[in-house]
Amino acid sequence: MLKGKKIVVGVTGSIAAYKTPFLVRMLIKEGCEVRVIMTPASKSFVTPLSLATLSRNPVISEPFSASSGEWSNHVELGIWADAMIFAPVTANTLGKMVNGIADNFVITAYLSAKCPVFIAPAMDLDMFNHPSTRKNIDILRSYGNFIIEPQIGELASGLSGPGRMEEPEKILAIFKTFFGRQNQLSGRKVLITAGPTIERIDPVRYISNFSSGLMGVALANEARSRGADVTLVTGPSHPLTVAGGIKEVKVESAEQMFKACMKEFPRVDYIIMAAAVADYTPVKTEGNKIKKTRENLSVDFHSTTDILKKMGQTKKAGQVLVGFALETENEFENAEKKLKSKNLDYIVLNSLRNKGAGFGTPTNKISILSPDGVIHKGNVKPKEEVAKDIWDIISK
Repeated sequence: MLKGKKIVVGVTGSIAAYKTPFLVRMLIKEGCEVRVIMTPASKSFVTPLSLATLSRNPVISEPFSASSGEWSNHVELGIWADAMIFAPVTANTLGKMVNGIADNFVITAYLSAKCPVFIAPAMDLDMFNHPSTRKNIDILRSYGNFIIEPQIGELASGLSGPGRMEEPEKILAIFKTFFGRQNQLSGRKVLITAGPTIERIDPVRYISNFSSGLMGVALANEARSRGADVTLVTGPSHPLTVAGGIKEVKVESAEQMFKACMKEFPRVDYIIMAAAVADYTPVKTEGNKIKKTRENLSVDFHSTTDILKKMGQTKKAGQVLVGFALETENEFENAEKKLKSKNLDYIVLNSLRNKGAGFGTPTNKISILSPDGVIHKGNVKPKEEVAKDIWDIISK
């Protein structure tokens, strides 16, 4: 599975660097070609000679070698690699990665990466729990990086808690799972919707909802990482990090989303409707701003086209149609009704009553229902991890 893969291993100045030689040796035994890069501080914890011997390649820690007169090209390294793994990563390096502070070869290589990037933080308990560290990890995850969360255990300070770098065996298993999924959706065409729609009342006012688009984008990025040809239809939202190679179609209203989706629908294999599409839109959009001339104002609405129902009525054999249900009461009952009435293959349920789930959060907690009943109940986790769970189930 890993034979022939080109892996860059980045090492930073943490005591956990003692684990990195074991990781390098395991990757070599799997048939990978490994290049190791180091920060100057990391050489206090593990020697370049050890890592060069295990990797069978020279270790790079400086862009220019005074002894050989050669320049190490970080851009070429970023293009060469099939994956980069930075292990261990200190709080200092996390901050540099987030802000693009390229003052060492490891950061310049990271910023040049054209491949999936895995980050394994390692630091003391209080440093890991500090709000700035947690924010940096969330930002790096939002950039599309894969965060390998540290484990709970005894730390170098004598304290016990989260901060221990994940064991090399587990990191290797994560690599195997990732590359095993890489071509899972190769040749498949996927349509995903994300974010809200807005329905204009007049030139300056509209109705909408609080959807951020994070869940839909996570699903699109995950599908792309598994080799799919992905079209992402997004309503208005804050800027989101969409993986390269995804066709993005931006729309505003429910009607525009309907037209964009139905244009793509006949040719796709998987459809995941994660967008929060308006159920109603104003009967009339005023051409000028409505003035405050009376105490009460009434706006008439009519229902929008039910995109999901339309797809359920017209889907072809072999197409997999997945809907979302955000509920506030009678969650499973309402989700089951939606699943059946719209002829879905799966429905993903989340509830605003669950802390860390729903709109505007980087995390979610879902259940997945099929016509056979509830087939998955998840815990609160980052939306990127939730996306993996969803694809693992619906792509079988």
